[in-house]
Amino acid sequence: MARTLATNELPPVSATQEIIEKSKDSIEKSPHPAYLHHLATQIQHNLQYQHSWSALTVHTHSPLTSVALPRPMISGLPPKRAYIHPDEQVAVIKEEHDTGKKIEQIPEREWVLPTHIKETFTLSSFAKVFNAIGVVPPGESSQDEYDEDDEKPVGHQWQGENRQKRLLLATLDEDSTVTYYIMHDGIVKPRQN
Repeated sequence: MARTLATNELPPVSATQEIIEKSKDSIEKSPHPAYLHHLATQIQHNLQYQHSWSALTVHTHSPLTSVALPRPMISGLPPKRAYIHPDEQVAVIKEEHDTGKKIEQIPEREWVLPTHIKETFTLSSFAKVFNAIGVVPPGESSQDEYDEDDEKPVGHQWQGENRQKRLLLATLDEDSTVTYYIMHDGIVKPRQN
C-alpha cells in the first residue's frame, strides 16, 4: 500500500539537497561566487555517490598560505588508488614476482578541481591552482604512517609527501556527466600498460 503525504509533510530531502544545505554557511562566507560552490557541490555529490569517495571536503582557502584559492577545490579519499607512478608500478610488480605475495595499494587523499565543460583554462590558471595547494591534501588518510625504524613499504618514495603534486580535473558536461583527468604539476614519466 502506497504511503501518502499529509498536506504539511514534506518529501525526504535528496542527497544533493542535503549537501547544498550543509554548504550554505561556507557559501555565504566564501570569497568565491555561488555558482563555483554549486559546481563543487555537484562534483562532490558525484564523487561520493557515483564513485564511493569518502572524507570529502570543499576547500576555499589554500592550506599553505590561507589565501583564497583561485576557486573552491575538493579533497577526498578514493576507494582505490587514483594514480600509481610508473616506477612504483615496476617496483611493485617485481616485489610481487619475487615474494609471490600481493602488495596492497592503499588509497591516498587526492585534490579535485571542479570545472565546467564551457570554461576555458590557461597554463597560467592551472599554475595558480598548483601553487596554492600542497602535495597531499590536509585531512586523514587511510595510509598508515611508518616510523623511521620500520621497514618502508614498496614504492614509498612515490607516495604521500614524496609524490609529485597532482590533482584530478573534474569536468562537468551539460548533460551532468563528469569526466576525470589526472593532471600533474610538471612533466611526468608515461605510465606503462
